[in-house]
Amino acid sequence: MDIIEFFKLSAGEWFSQRTVHNLVSGDLQAGKSEVNVEVLGKTDPILIKLCEQNQVDSSVTELIGIKISWNGTINKEKVKDTGSTILIVIPNSDDPKQGKLLPDRGDGNSPKISGRYIMGSDDVLTLITESEGLYAEERFWYLIPNLRLRTSVIKKSNGFTLASFCSEIRRVKS
Repeated sequence: MDIIEFFKLSAGEWFSQRTVHNLVSGDLQAGKSEVNVEVLGKTDPILIKLCEQNQVDSSVTELIGIKISWNGTINKEKVKDTGSTILIVIPNSDDPKQGKLLPDRGDGNSPKISGRYIMGSDDVLTLITESEGLYAEERFWYLIPNLRLRTSVIKKSNGFTLASFCSEIRRVKS
């Protein structure tokens, strides 16, 4: 599977259950979310704008845009967790199993983030994003087309570290 196939398979509505472990304090959190993944066409104004902001020629480069939105809760207190992000995925021309990620949270206040991906021969996608003082690594894979698993590790320069596990089930419309 290549990166384009992976994200096209991701398109749709998902129910996500998440467990997050703070590796410093030992605190555990559980949450659930509704996640929507939308593939953006090459002519989508959002994709074109993000490419222009990052000096990427959207008409020449083999790329894919993804919009991810979520609406969920964390812990027993039902703390709201909502948001969205857009990723532009740009495969390397010499090795399409690896490439760059151009993330945009859409709020204009987010720190500059650089990202990259690695698509393993085992069809496991690893996304790595970094900014000043932050490192995040997420791994995604499918057990079957409608069941996706995800793990992540987030590290901050002050020693704060989170690890999480998610199971995500596609909402199938009848």
